Amino acid sequence: MSSSHHPQPQVGGPVAPAHSLIVQWLLRGLALVCLLLGFIGIFLPVLPTTPFILLSAWAAARSSPRLLTWLENHTAFGPMLKDWRRGGVVRRHAKWAATLVMSASAVLLLLTAPKPWVAWLAIACMACVLLWLWRRPERYVAERPSCNPND
Repeated sequence: MSSSHHPQPQVGGPVAPAHSLIVQWLLRGLALVCLLLGFIGIFLPVLPTTPFILLSAWAAARSSPRLLTWLENHTAFGPMLKDWRRGGVVRRHAKWAATLVMSASAVLLLLTAPKPWVAWLAIACMACVLLWLWRRPERYVAERPSCNPND
């Protein structure tokens, strides 16, 4: 029995589970929408970039090896993705950048939101994200040295 309808995983690349064509297209669409939102987030302070890029990479790994390769080799997104894969690392400069942008967004929301509860709800969400973000490691955890001299 031939299995020509199942794509073979590429050597050295991520091994994506076999999905139906519809699921692959939905994941590819999600990857592209998240990538677009991540790009918009670079210029729009209220919209975060990193979570959308991470979600885009997750969806691309399951639907589009070409998009995943592009993301991994991108000068801005590649290092972020590699850090995340190697232990959920978020570098300190990224944490400070997110904190500054979210603080500016909070002030802007307080000054312009038509209803104060809208601003406070958004600020509460940003505070939760910042709390989570600052709890992430900033560097890779070094492998523990072996106590056995024969290792």
